[in-house]
Amino acid sequence: MSDIVQAPLHSNHREREILEELRLAGGASRIQFLAERLAVSEETIRRNIRSLEANGLVTKVHGGVHIKDSIIEQPLHFRMNENAEAKRMIAARVAAMIQNGDTLFLDIGSTTAFIAVALQKHQNLFIVTNAVSVAHALATRNGNRVFFAGGELRGHDGGAFGMEATNFLRRFNVRHAVLSVGAVNAVSGFMLHDLEEAEYSREAARRAENRIIVADSAKFGRSAPIVIDDPAIYDMMVTDDVPPADIRAMLDRNEIDLVVASQRRMEQR
Repeated sequence: MSDIVQAPLHSNHREREILEELRLAGGASRIQFLAERLAVSEETIRRNIRSLEANGLVTKVHGGVHIKDSIIEQPLHFRMNENAEAKRMIAARVAAMIQNGDTLFLDIGSTTAFIAVALQKHQNLFIVTNAVSVAHALATRNGNRVFFAGGELRGHDGGAFGMEATNFLRRFNVRHAVLSVGAVNAVSGFMLHDLEEAEYSREAARRAENRIIVADSAKFGRSAPIVIDDPAIYDMMVTDDVPPADIRAMLDRNEIDLVVASQRRMEQR
């Protein structure tokens, strides 16, 4: 699909700052404002915007820039109310796969926040997370050990990202990595809206034996600007409804098991 854009995996720090400022400003800003906020010249901002525009992340207008609609994501507390019943179903199914004493990574996301709640009766879990919602749900409970990634917590979702958080993650190897996504597409696979989230998810997947994608059916057929990784590295997708035929074909092509939470069986590839 022509509207699916894969952002460069190693976009520079300034570009990430610009995207974050645009998000905080509601999606659009003047060049002068961005230069003042980031304490750099307007030419520096323009140069980085040209790179972001070339990768399909922003659109430049006279005197300003606006973020592509596809990469604007609602704050976590809004997303918790979207398709909540579907996310509860997914959470219950994932929780049934986790055994007492398991080691797992849970990322930042509304679905993984539901999964953390569904795991509250489990015991002696070893959890690595960068999500304050996950840590709050599972820490100091039933003998669990919770390891929280360092760094500044983002205002819109309570997630920790950046080099410090990624380096922390590299100290662990876990049985399950449970990873949320912003879009599931038949052409590109699994996508996110944020550069740092994508980099963190890639690292988490490398540190796990079993890589589980969780996505409610509202994500099917959507597009987001960042392809996380080759979909073939993932082992399973848990969702609430049977995907369309083209997405099922993508899963089959990449040997990804499909688990439909509304059913009592696993749909094998």
